[in-house]
Amino acid sequence: MTQLAHPLYSWDNGAFIMIGVFALVIFGLVGFIMMMMNSKNKKND
Repeated sequence: MTQLAHPLYSWDNGAFIMIGVFALVIFGLVGFIMMMMNSKNKKND
């Protein structure tokens, strides 16, 4: 009964590493999309 009031999230389980990996993935995806949008190789029909 004493453990019912536990915090919803604990920073002890490597949350900073998970946030860092998530940020790298997001920056990678955004960079890839920007690179694809600005590519000069247009398809000629």
